[in-house]
Amino acid sequence: MKIKAIKGDFTICKVCDYSQVDFTTEYVFTGKTDEELSLVCQTESTPTNVTECSSGWRMMRIEGKLDFSLIGILSHVSTVLAQSGIGLFAISTFNTDYILVKRENFPRALDALSINGYEIVVTEKK
Repeated sequence: MKIKAIKGDFTICKVCDYSQVDFTTEYVFTGKTDEELSLVCQTESTPTNVTECSSGWRMMRIEGKLDFSLIGILSHVSTVLAQSGIGLFAISTFNTDYILVKRENFPRALDALSINGYEIVVTEKK
């Protein structure tokens, strides 16, 4: 299975509303519940109306369209990272899963996944 390193830094935050979110950027993930409005975006696109914020994240994507019948992919990735002492923030879309780890852990995360049989696709330096 291939994992692609996505270039750039990302921010995970809570916002007052989505009025300042730039949905034209390449990566924007939102989540709305009865308790919060969450946003994951490229750091340079972080809106000013955040109420809580965590910056310094890097992102990777499990390549390809994952069929809903596939079981345990995200579980295996998270187990590999946990065994390496690396926390994660996961996002699932219709097609695939995205994993964010803190910037300082990103090279170690890619190495751990590579050692465990994942093909790492890097389009820039780690």
